[in-house]
Amino acid sequence: MSTDARRSPLTDWTVVVPVVALVALVLSWGRDLPGFAVALVALCLAGAVLAAVHHAEVVAHRVGEPFGSLVLAVAVTVIEVALIVTLMVDGGDKTASLARDTVFAAVMITCNGIVGLSLLVGALRNRIAVFNPEGSGAALATVATLATLSLVLPTFTTSKPGPEFSTAQLTFAAVASLALYGLFVAVQTVRHRSYFLPVDTGQDGGTDEHAEPPTARAALLSLGLLLVALVAVVGDAKAVSPTIERAVAAAGLPQAVVGVVIALLVLLPETLAAVRAARRDRVQTSLNLAYGSAIASIGLTIPAIALASIWLSGPLLLGLGPIHMVLLALTVVVSALTIVPGRATLLQGGVHIVLLAAYLFLAVSP
Repeated sequence: MSTDARRSPLTDWTVVVPVVALVALVLSWGRDLPGFAVALVALCLAGAVLAAVHHAEVVAHRVGEPFGSLVLAVAVTVIEVALIVTLMVDGGDKTASLARDTVFAAVMITCNGIVGLSLLVGALRNRIAVFNPEGSGAALATVATLATLSLVLPTFTTSKPGPEFSTAQLTFAAVASLALYGLFVAVQTVRHRSYFLPVDTGQDGGTDEHAEPPTARAALLSLGLLLVALVAVVGDAKAVSPTIERAVAAAGLPQAVVGVVIALLVLLPETLAAVRAARRDRVQTSLNLAYGSAIASIGLTIPAIALASIWLSGPLLLGLGPIHMVLLALTVVVSALTIVPGRATLLQGGVHIVLLAAYLFLAVSP
């Protein structure tokens, strides 16, 4: 899939598929779909994911790193946050833990799944995956701080019973999350941009890196189609969620599994983009996508939920349980040991994949 998009004919699949997926979203929204319709929406979802990755790469080739990975991470997160808020407003008490479950699933998938896959692919390609420890370490520290402030502390605060923040505490967490996110973006894109650029290992990263960047018009077209594709990805994931819920209930699995499955679907564009970057020996780009998505997920969701809590009537459960806190702590420790050297082997990638597998298994069998 070339990022050279100087011409984007209207008949090209990367143009047609996002539009078709969006039409499928409009036709299926709020309806109880039969089996064949669910299959069609799922097919549109898969096509929208591939189209989103293509257009994200076109935009990234035009604006360069780390802006390219930032565009995809922020775009996905903003749409995901809007979906969470909408579901919580409409769902009442049964969605009290939706924000917590979704954000924690995003953190585990990005910090273990995307990072682990990227390191595995990079190490298989060059025996050792190389990246910038300064930028990746700063991103990891931001993820750990945001996750602790927003997902761990509510379990231990005493102003309100249960794993909840008081109004003042939620306001502080929201302001702190937004401030940290803004500071991270400023450091990543302006003050210390070099810390987040791919490391030159002397390997040929492929023809994409040497091709002429797309024109401004092609990049703007791809940016618009990227947003359309991402809206379709998140919306189609929501459209198939009733089927997922019925399947989960029929299998006797915990309700939290639904959130995990939807999070996996929503994060598919970032996962594919990260793996493709790692295959081109640009592991730093993969880590930018992974940690950037985790930071955006917490840094934008918590302020949005705090604002929405003005008209939300039910409780807002943010604190994690003991099992998830242990997994989060282990993820932070292992990630720090992975990032500090600036080099990783297959072993580090495998450790992160096993951590994700443990999270998924315990979600199914808590």
